[in-house]
Amino acid sequence: MASVAATPTRTPNGPGPGEASASFPTVASDPGPREPEEEGEEEPAEIHLCVLWNSGYLGIAYYDTSDSTIHFMPDAPDHESLKLLQRVLDEIDPRSVVTSAKQDENMTRFLGKLASQEHREPKRPEIIFLPSVDFGLEISKQRLLSGNYSFLPDSMTTTEKILFLSSIIPFDCLLMVRALGGLLKFLGRRRIGVELEDYNVSVPILGFKKFVLTNLVSIDQDTYSVLQIFKSESHPSVYKVASGLKEGLSLFGILNRCRCKWGEKLLRLWFTRPTQDLGELNSRLDVIQFFLLPQNLDMAQMLHRLLGHIKNVPLILKRMTLSHTKVSDWQVLYKTVYSALGLRDACRSLPQSIQLFRDIAQEFSDDLHHIASLIGKVVDFEGSLAENRFTVLPNIDPEIDEKKRRLMGLPSFLTEVARKELENLDSRIPSCSVIYIPLIGFLLSIPRLPSMVETSDFEIEGLDFMFLSEEKLHYRSARTKELDALLGDLHCDIRDQETLLMHQLQCQVLARAAVLTRVLDLASRLDVLLALASAARDYGYSRPRYSPRLLGVRIQNGRHPLMELCARTFVPNSAECGGDAGRVKVITGPNSSGKSIYLKQVGLITFMALVGSFVPAEEAEIGAVDAIFTRIHSCESISLGLSTFMIDLNQQVAKAVNNATERSLVLVDEFGKGTNTVDGLALLAAVIRHWLALGPTCPHVFVATNFLSLVQLQLLPRGPLVHYLTMETCEDGDDLVFFYQVCEGVARASHASHTAAQAGLPEKLIARGKQVSDLIRSGKPIKPVKELLKEKQMENCQTLVDKFLKLDLEDPSLDLDIFMSQEVLPAATTIL
Repeated sequence: MASVAATPTRTPNGPGPGEASASFPTVASDPGPREPEEEGEEEPAEIHLCVLWNSGYLGIAYYDTSDSTIHFMPDAPDHESLKLLQRVLDEIDPRSVVTSAKQDENMTRFLGKLASQEHREPKRPEIIFLPSVDFGLEISKQRLLSGNYSFLPDSMTTTEKILFLSSIIPFDCLLMVRALGGLLKFLGRRRIGVELEDYNVSVPILGFKKFVLTNLVSIDQDTYSVLQIFKSESHPSVYKVASGLKEGLSLFGILNRCRCKWGEKLLRLWFTRPTQDLGELNSRLDVIQFFLLPQNLDMAQMLHRLLGHIKNVPLILKRMTLSHTKVSDWQVLYKTVYSALGLRDACRSLPQSIQLFRDIAQEFSDDLHHIASLIGKVVDFEGSLAENRFTVLPNIDPEIDEKKRRLMGLPSFLTEVARKELENLDSRIPSCSVIYIPLIGFLLSIPRLPSMVETSDFEIEGLDFMFLSEEKLHYRSARTKELDALLGDLHCDIRDQETLLMHQLQCQVLARAAVLTRVLDLASRLDVLLALASAARDYGYSRPRYSPRLLGVRIQNGRHPLMELCARTFVPNSAECGGDAGRVKVITGPNSSGKSIYLKQVGLITFMALVGSFVPAEEAEIGAVDAIFTRIHSCESISLGLSTFMIDLNQQVAKAVNNATERSLVLVDEFGKGTNTVDGLALLAAVIRHWLALGPTCPHVFVATNFLSLVQLQLLPRGPLVHYLTMETCEDGDDLVFFYQVCEGVARASHASHTAAQAGLPEKLIARGKQVSDLIRSGKPIKPVKELLKEKQMENCQTLVDKFLKLDLEDPSLDLDIFMSQEVLPAATTIL
């Protein structure tokens, strides 16, 4: 409650001073431009799209009547403006768009704009809403698994059908699965393509294909995990355990030096959507290269400081539209706008040949200066913080200034009024005060006398009793009523008028919301590129080159971006998989020799180049790569009910076999070790031979293996497509020295005994292991060790003697026949 009070008392010192107080947040399906069909041949193709949007992610599936196939796009992050969805619509031009009737505001607004577009030819897509129950996760899975697909043989069991479909469709993408279920429901209801057929004839579905937008590189979640592009860990602070996760040692973690949250969000978006768009990639690299020049270091640091003041503008604008603006929002917006003006002035002094600098210089318009000027001239930040509400500076509104002067002068004025009121009161009343309460007005307050017990005792002639509070009685008098009529509800009037000014200021800001949104987009882009430039400077990265005609990658003296930070010394290695020769690299070598690091290094350097970052290599030439597939770490999951080896096959290798193209990069490490050695070796050889049989369309494959029999038994065909590499080592007596250098050739042995010795196994076990290994290679029978056998015989003899000595021959219950048959005879077989 806000109040202004003045209290005189009957004391020798006269009336007391007045007081005043106030208190007042795959196979990348490329639909491309379809060529016009000849008239009279067949009906024009139609595409029916189903889309779901939830928590910043997009799930998309569509049915193409031209080839009767369903295309799906794994869950992908998208901006609130649904830019990715717009790209999908522009790419495939659907006949109808199916979605759930239960949607958020962003999706509703987007679909409203889509339905009102007049320029779409031949006509706008039909927007179809289905009940949200039709998009349930479990019912969608059931529709997918129980569907009648002509490409599946009838002899398939239910389990085989589930395994086959899960090798094609990523069921861990929940939004996409729900979109597929909704699409199947729509197809069955509309009976697309079979409208005139019998009802028992279902809509033909001839296959499922993964859909990625043109120029986007397909990377699944397993690849992000095994390459440590992202790695979430529990927060070490006990106060933040419940608040979520933090980024661990990962590529995103070492490159994320963004100063604002929107920059970090954009960097994560770039990581989840690597691209083949050379224009976009080179524009990113141009900015990074500019800031890496020594003379531009001070400019980079100044821009980095300014970016630290770019805050969550969309949230502020949303609060403004709802009139929920906080005092802190005005401060944040003021700093953001002035920082944006600083960025604009700085970028105007930079080379305008770089697109980003030119965009910032041009698009950060004078509207920003107008917004900053308005906020700075109107908002009283100190007063707003003190009163915890929006207040305006003096000289903005004369009427408000006059009312504030009256309010400030009230204490002394009310003291004089209270003195006059006290003269007319009973002499038993020692003091009184005149107070002002917003929404109620001016009241006379007197202390409660001991004689005032009942409510009837509160009545005083000439005063209207109002209420009792904190042992004080409050009344209306003729003078307080006169004050209400003369001064009115000052406090509320001031608040109302300042609120009206705030609303007018909000309208001015919202009218220029477009430039603020553009500020956030360009500032976050600059923030990301400054962060990448800072990391490239500290870690010694170089600029990659892009060659559209090169199918594959060429890396000279590349380094693993994470391992080089953890190791004292790191040995760089080169890699080349461009052209038709050596498309399949088979890498052998001892355990711990660096095979897995080499595979991950190739994958990470390729990935970094595809997000527009400098790379840890002396030189790197990146060709047309459309996907990265991996089988490096075995994933285990109790919920799937599948063995580790089945997951290797079903979720990792099967994806690569079914979806990799001649432009894909495939990294396979130790595949086949999860089952019988012979079976695992056979499967590995079969997978590699499958790719080799593709000839010129074979993907670029790096295979690391300890199956030396793959080469020794000549399980792979000879030819230019296969290239054998090994990790260089040197035997120094009983020691094995690792050089961690890739060279041509094949390892002679796995040197498992050396690894076992490093792990601390006893020397006897290691020696026995070597002996058994040699016997297996030579084809000789394996015999037990005589020394171990004699020790076991002596132990059994001692045990039997101890049993004899414990016998009590005088015991009448002893049965020697039973003792001989159950104890002596079985033990004799292990002794003799």
